[in-house]
Amino acid sequence: MTGPARRRRVAYAGPRRLTLGTAEPTSLPADHVRVDVAYTGICGIDLRIFHGDMDSRVDPPRVIGHEMSGRIAQVGPDVREWWPGDQVTVMPLIRCGGCPACRAGHPHLCHRLIFFGIDAPGCMQNSWTVPASALVRLPLEARLDHAALAEPTAVAVHAVRRAGLRPGEKAIVVGGGPTGLLVAIVARRTGADVLLVEADPHRTSVAEDHGLRTIDPNGDRLALVVGEWTAGAGAAVAFEVSGLAAGVATAVDVLAVRGRMVQVAAHPAPREVSLPRLISRELTLVGACLYDRADFETAVGLIADGDVPAGTLISRIEPLERAVQAFDALDAGMGVMKVLVDCRAD
Repeated sequence: MTGPARRRRVAYAGPRRLTLGTAEPTSLPADHVRVDVAYTGICGIDLRIFHGDMDSRVDPPRVIGHEMSGRIAQVGPDVREWWPGDQVTVMPLIRCGGCPACRAGHPHLCHRLIFFGIDAPGCMQNSWTVPASALVRLPLEARLDHAALAEPTAVAVHAVRRAGLRPGEKAIVVGGGPTGLLVAIVARRTGADVLLVEADPHRTSVAEDHGLRTIDPNGDRLALVVGEWTAGAGAAVAFEVSGLAAGVATAVDVLAVRGRMVQVAAHPAPREVSLPRLISRELTLVGACLYDRADFETAVGLIADGDVPAGTLISRIEPLERAVQAFDALDAGMGVMKVLVDCRAD
């Protein structure tokens, strides 16, 4: 059994400031495990933290990161069914168990939810102590760099499930970043006919390499293409994953009568929605927030089976000491999809 060791970690220290430091080992609670983190992914929430947009929740210095893969190094005395060496990812949520949402069976919407990397220390460190209840098992043969995409894939799985998407339905995904592309891939796997709306040439190129049909939302071709593709009806489902006001308008505009708009992106500010369109077409607006354990386990299986081509979505991997450069690369956005930080101690 590997004992605790002094760990290296990256912490948010203020707007656009990250610090690389070390921390002394702490005692291991009886129902927790210590995980040797292999890889940590950077997502849009991490960028918002980096920019200082979440200072109301993130108290510096706070170790950030919530997308990860790794191996168990040590288990607490009360932990059963987990052993050192097991490959794992972590569902980064702690629920209270007693609020109305938890009692109703929706713990991922807990009124007092604690999110690792925001409200509690995250995974951008060599060694991470987490409750055993948060672990999700990875197959022995899983590649740990690929498995670091389990969390965003779980977001996509949950969004598609919330849509109630059926085989043969026309589905439009607005926004071709990593999460949007994952939503499109998962939606296509259900048997839907998928169109991805994205302006960035690199993102559209990656999507087309995965066999997805794409269209640039700029100009006047979108309405024409959607009309031809759907025989004038509009799409059954639109996923809004861009996080832009224009993306919301597009998602509403492309829907068929009684279509379903699934809001996936977390917008930093309230957005306008066309109520006349919503009413005249009897549209349904559906929120999709995070995931539950079934979504996470499905995501792990999709990656392990190759249904989600995780390797081709990873644009670059930076060592822990170059975390700032990793954030800058993702922030620039050009020619980059998914960026990972290599957190391995060696």
